[in-house]
Amino acid sequence: MPAGRKAGSVQAGSIDLARLREVLHPEPSPAAYILEDGVGDEALTPASVLFPIVLRPGQPTVLLTQRTAHLKDHPGQISFPGGRAEPEDSSPAHTALREAEEEVGLLPVHIEIAGYLPEYRTGTGFSVTPVVAMIMPPFDLRPDPFEVAEAFEVPLAFLLDPANHQQHSLHYRGQLRTYHAMHYGNYFIWGATAGMIMSLYHALGALPGKR
Repeated sequence: MPAGRKAGSVQAGSIDLARLREVLHPEPSPAAYILEDGVGDEALTPASVLFPIVLRPGQPTVLLTQRTAHLKDHPGQISFPGGRAEPEDSSPAHTALREAEEEVGLLPVHIEIAGYLPEYRTGTGFSVTPVVAMIMPPFDLRPDPFEVAEAFEVPLAFLLDPANHQQHSLHYRGQLRTYHAMHYGNYFIWGATAGMIMSLYHALGALPGKR
């Protein structure tokens, strides 16, 4: 590793998607997981999200949504398309693809699953499988107005640049808890969404031979 670089760091503007694929798990595995601050011993609800990397010319972006304010779980927050697993879902990937189509109208024909990040267990009671996928434009989105206030894209390089990474804390259920966060324009990306982005960031930095 070159002098002056910290372990786990990723250079902004130098995202190599081939190398990104190398750090992903080929199949989901509960043996690999990340615990969010505040996770107890309660039973967790299985869920999946699609981590959609849009192959825009020049630089890839990440498709995110802002949830509507009236939802029961995580109202108003920035999130990946996704949700809890349903009995008819055959796999975490099936859950993520179904939810992406239901929430924003992103059709499977545009989606290539690249792999999986470690299971992300949240302090709000979910065990989330992040399904990383490459999204091929052009595509038309049809956000569900009940669940999605807005769909937007953020450059992947911005999200993986350590200069944009923050840590905050709040009191939740009587405890002080820390969480990751990123500001992009008027958007505040935090909580589980930021935590899963950080999971990819750390995986890329840990890849042998990273420059």
